[in-house]
Amino acid sequence: MDTVLSDLSVSMSEFKKNPAAVLREAGNRPVAVLNHNRPAFYMVEPQLFESMLEQLADQDIYRKAAARLADKSRAIKVDLDQL
Repeated sequence: MDTVLSDLSVSMSEFKKNPAAVLREAGNRPVAVLNHNRPAFYMVEPQLFESMLEQLADQDIYRKAAARLADKSRAIKVDLDQL
């Protein structure tokens, strides 16, 4: 069985009947749209989707920075007064 990663869910047939009503009833919360009781996709508002993309980008930047900090052989000594 697949894990549903949302507090709200709706069947595919219910979603097809009136997607705007599902969005309205959900408020700003994500909705899992189920096909045969398995998540087919998640519906999220644009603001939440943008926030998710920003968090993913931040995680990517963090991983790159951490990897670069771990590689001491490429470090360059800098005098902060000269910056």
